[in-house]
Amino acid sequence: MTATHAYASDVAFTPAVKSIQTRKGSREGYAHAEQRGWRTQVDDNLAAFLADANSFYFATASADGQPYIQHRGGPKGFLKVLDKQTLAFADYAGNRQYITQGNLSENPRAYIFVMDYAHRRRVKIWGEARVVEDDDALTDALMPKGYRARPEQAILFKIAAWDTNCPQHIPQKFDAPDVATALAARDQRIAELEAQVAALKGPPAEES
Repeated sequence: MTATHAYASDVAFTPAVKSIQTRKGSREGYAHAEQRGWRTQVDDNLAAFLADANSFYFATASADGQPYIQHRGGPKGFLKVLDKQTLAFADYAGNRQYITQGNLSENPRAYIFVMDYAHRRRVKIWGEARVVEDDDALTDALMPKGYRARPEQAILFKIAAWDTNCPQHIPQKFDAPDVATALAARDQRIAELEAQVAALKGPPAEES
């Protein structure tokens, strides 16, 4: 990383942030939290969370600090764990604006924000990212099998720190395919129960 921090959480808790925390009365609590330490490596919980994620938000900034956030999506697990501190994903060909790549060419700092609306969970990951354009083997390995998109390059993300948020104010939402699967299972069960009820009633009585 380009900066050395006393605590991993200093990537977010800058002196300005800590000053406001002090003024508003939350610094003491966060001081204890930073001593316990934000995580800096992928553990089993984060790996499982990312393996189930099918989208995330990727933030970068230009050299003069102009922020930019882009949504990235794909099949579950398309954001891959390469090692304890490195995430990676295939960068699909898109609208050819290249804002993210331009930002990373002059400012490697980046941020990944992953939402799990169904379970009301979120993960924040700070780090640095770089675009890899000349490694077809890496890009192919990162490309989800059978996914209808054209990989243009790869993006590697080196983790500096990560943390989770409480579920407060996260609206619960479900992906359409998951809803369709649940409804299909419900309809099948209803049909099975209706068949059982019909069998218990027996054939309709003949009219005299």
